This record gives sequence, structure tokens and C-alpha cells, in this order.
Amino acid sequence: MQTVCHLALLPHEQAKKYGDRTVFEYKDFGGTVWRKVSWNEFSESVKKVSNALLNLGVKTQENIGVFSQNALQYFYTDFGAFGVRAVTIPFYATSSEQQLQYVVNDAQIRIMFVGEQEQYDKARRVQALCSTLERIVIYDASVTLAEHDVTSIYFNDFMKQGEALPRQTEVEQLWNELNDDDIANILYTSGTTGESKGVVLTCGQYAAAFKANNECVPVGEDDRVITFLPIAHIFERGWDFLALTEGSMLIINTDPREIQKSMKETHPTCMSAVPRFWEKVYAGIQDKIDSSSPMQQKLFKEALAVGKKYNVECKAHGKRPSLLLTMKYKAIDKTLLALVRKQFGLVKPNIFPTAGAVVSPEVETFVHSLGLNMIVGYGLTESLATVSCDHKDEPYTIGSVGRPINGIDVKIGENDEIQLKGPTITRGYYKRETLNKESFTEDGYFRTGDAGYIRDGELFLTERIKDLYKTSNGKYIAPQAVESKLLVDKFIEQIVVIAEERKFVSALIVPAYPMLEEYAREYNIPFEGREDLCRNAKIIKMLAERIDTLQQGLAGYEQVKRFTLLTSPFTMESGELTNTLKTRRPVVIKNYAEIIEQMYND
Repeated sequence: MQTVCHLALLPHEQAKKYGDRTVFEYKDFGGTVWRKVSWNEFSESVKKVSNALLNLGVKTQENIGVFSQNALQYFYTDFGAFGVRAVTIPFYATSSEQQLQYVVNDAQIRIMFVGEQEQYDKARRVQALCSTLERIVIYDASVTLAEHDVTSIYFNDFMKQGEALPRQTEVEQLWNELNDDDIANILYTSGTTGESKGVVLTCGQYAAAFKANNECVPVGEDDRVITFLPIAHIFERGWDFLALTEGSMLIINTDPREIQKSMKETHPTCMSAVPRFWEKVYAGIQDKIDSSSPMQQKLFKEALAVGKKYNVECKAHGKRPSLLLTMKYKAIDKTLLALVRKQFGLVKPNIFPTAGAVVSPEVETFVHSLGLNMIVGYGLTESLATVSCDHKDEPYTIGSVGRPINGIDVKIGENDEIQLKGPTITRGYYKRETLNKESFTEDGYFRTGDAGYIRDGELFLTERIKDLYKTSNGKYIAPQAVESKLLVDKFIEQIVVIAEERKFVSALIVPAYPMLEEYAREYNIPFEGREDLCRNAKIIKMLAERIDTLQQGLAGYEQVKRFTLLTSPFTMESGELTNTLKTRRPVVIKNYAEIIEQMYND
């Protein structure tokens, strides 16, 4: 049962309830052993952080920076800050020095918590450019301090300042002053265009989000929730905090590149993810099917067909499966499908919330057919994550983003824009009065910039209004929809569609090179490097045929007519991707202008 209390008090109330029960499993920085922390230990550590923050002179509603990958200390810092009514501002671990400098100056951050050497080095370099930044607190004890650095301290030493809880009377006085209007976080969105803007999230928003999600998301105290996305991302942050209110255990995965290894080692029951994770799972399994024997292919395809009938054609529509179908499904679910799930460490899977981009219907159907309960949803930083999601025990439609959670008023405005009002919606952007006026309608609805419609109580997205391309023939193209169709192909790692003021649609494609190299070796296509693969006529022909097959459901004017294979991926360092791996289209178009023009030369 969910514990209902102020966000700042959550560790302490749950400690009363669960005591020595494990709340976190984690690895030390650079470690290989999974360690455990109990609710009692969590509560005590949070109190130490609160006391230590007061010793550093932290004031009510002061902004504190956290620049780290996912780590145990991150949760201690967040909740310790909430306990003294301070505000945490999370940074992605991959943030650039320019982003760091901008936010520190904009939010006037005085104390910055950092993770490993990379984050420390960046914070140290920008410190001279940020007049307010006085102190850096370092999570990883193996970090080497810069010469003459006398202001930075290690987290263990910081915690010693709160060891005996010397300021606990003041902390508890601050607990008495807690209110829902307190700002909990300011999340700066990197955005696909323009300057970062800080989204203000209050304790009241979190309380409303916990209540609404508890009513429709079946996560509980028996669940083992693994972190995959950065805690700086509102989807992961909101999901993790919700799980803590439910008494779930959190498995802290520090390195996203090790997520599948961590899953196999820890056997989570739940994980939030973006569609790209499941697209890779889909492509990987399809590749194994393609390379297996005819008999194995037949068995697996039959199993998937049964899974689809049971989970998608019956359960998803609220229909009761026949006795024969139920028996068939239970048999394959305990054998073949269970073996596939076990390869990912999913022994007792519960739910897998998925959002952040368009989910391909093929991928969504496939995941459900495997017997995994993918909960597709939609949300924004400004809505404190969830606007809508598939609800437990209610029918859902493949291709929708679920039903709005209780408390949110969803209105379809001009140009089919999805507009929102409710207790989980931000009150605005930090110190951006002009933008705040533009972001809300006259009657107080937040403008999402996303277009969509509601059918039978479910929300469907159609496009990102600002991302719409208009071809020179006057036709509108939704690039994300086209890209999601093609990203399910095992040979495609990244894709950016081009169409604005063009006579046809083209694309820049970064191939999945391990797959492509394997294909080339299998068909005796000689190559010495990526450039040889990108120029090879047989490979281009093969990809063109696969692309044509995948986009058959698109209108002729929406289909990719030409494409160019790129030898290097789009990256955050080049400015082509945001910290959440969304494409910055204007940057990509600028960086590849010459290549794009070549695709349109007759």
C-alpha cells in the first residue's frame, strides 16, 4: 500500500514501516559487487545529509546542483535536500561545460554534487566562470583533486559533518514548515531547439503525481525496480520516487551501457525505458530468429503468434481468451517465452513503463507477445512525467499512449494541440516570464506542442507540431512517425528524415555496423572499413528493399525516396543529440548540409 506523506518525509515514514528491509541494491563506483541498503539506513543517511547541508549554510529554497550518473549518493542528496526545503537541480552526467556554466549562473548554484572524475573536472573548470559556485562535493572517492583545489570535499567527508545529527532540531523544525508550494526540483530541459529552460516542479506536483499514478500503475512492495534512464530525466525520477512510495526496492544501475548485464545479475521485475531500448531488443531477437534453424524459426513464430492472440487480440481488448488459447499460451509462456525473457534477466516480470518517443506498433505488439507488460505512456517534464498511460485492468489499443491519469484535464486545442491543466502541471519556467505567458492559454492550459486526439478515452499522438515538415509540394510530413517505422530494422541504428521545403523525403542513416559487417561477410562483400560498406551497391540495394517494405503503410509523399549512409553516429558532443538522445534537427541539417544537397541533385 502506498505511503502518503510529504516527499521530504518519505524515507523516514517508510523506515518506520519497513525497517531493515532492503530499499537499494547498488555498486560502488568502479565496483563489481552488488551491495544493499535498508530503509533504516536510507533514513539515517538522509538525515545526515540534511544536517550537513545546514552546516554548509544552505537556506530554505536554495538551489543545489547534482551533476552525476545514477548513484546511491544521488538519492541521499535529493532527499536530504528536500528535508531542509532546498531545491535540487539535476544535470545529466554527459552535460557539456557550456550547459553546466549556463545553468549554474542562471540558478545561482552555490554547492554542486558531482559523480566521477569527468563530472568533477568539468565542474572545476567552470567554477572560475561561475561567481556563485563555492563548493564541489564528490561522490566517487577515487577522484583525483585538481592542484590547489581547497574548496572541494569528498561525499564521505561531507557526511561526517552530519554524523551525530548536530542540527536535527533545526531539520525537524523545517519539517514542520514543509508545504506543497515548496519547489522540489528545477529540471532544465536541453530541448531540440533554443536555450535550456528550467521547469519548476513543486512538492505538491509530486504528491498529486504519486496519488494519480498509484491508482493506475500496478507497482508494489514486492517489485524490484531497476534504474536505466538517468535520474535527471523526469520519467526516471518520477518513476523511481513513485516506486519508493509503494515500498518497492530500487536497483541502481550506474552505467546505462551495462543495463543488460545488470538485469541478468539482479532479476528486476520492473524498468522504465524509452522505445529505443525495446527496438534494440526486437531487432536482436529477430536476428536470432533469422539465423536459427527452420524448425526453431517455426516454433518461435508459432509461440509469438499464440502470445499475440492471447495478450494483444484478447487481453488488450478486454476479451476473455478461450480455454484452448489459454492452455496453449500457458504452455509456451512457461517454456519458450520464459527462456527468452530469462535471457534479459526477467524471471518474474511485472510492468515496463515506456515513453519519451513514438513506440512502433510492431515493437509494442512484439513485446506484449513475449508476455511482457509494456505500459506505454506520454508525458513531459512540465507535467511531472505522466499525462497518460495504459491503465491496469483496462483495455488498451496498440498505437495509443494510454488513458489520461486522474486529475489531468486534457483538451485538444487549435491545430489539434494537446493542452493540459491539473495539479501535476508546472506553474512555469524559472525566471522566464515572457515564455510563461506564451506557454499557457488564456484559460490556463499548458501548451504541449504535441498534436493528437482522444478516441474512446485513449490519447493518440499524431506529430510534434514544431517538428512538422512541409514539402515543396505543400504536403506535411511528421518525421518522427517515419523514423519510428524504420528504426525497427536491425540494420538501422539512427535515422534523421529530411523533407522541409524539399520535393521528396530523404534520410540520413547511421547503420548498425556490427550487423552490417556480419551481413557483408556472409555474402562475401569485401570491405576494409565503414566507408566501403556505405558505398557498396549491394548493401545500398539491400537496405533500400528493407526500407521500402517497412514504409508500405505510409502515403507515397511520406516515404523515403533517397538516403545516405553515414560512417559516424549522431552525438551529444557534436550538438546533434540532446542529453535525452532526442535529435536536434537544425544542427543535423546544418552539419550535413552538403550531403543533403547531393541527395536532391538530379
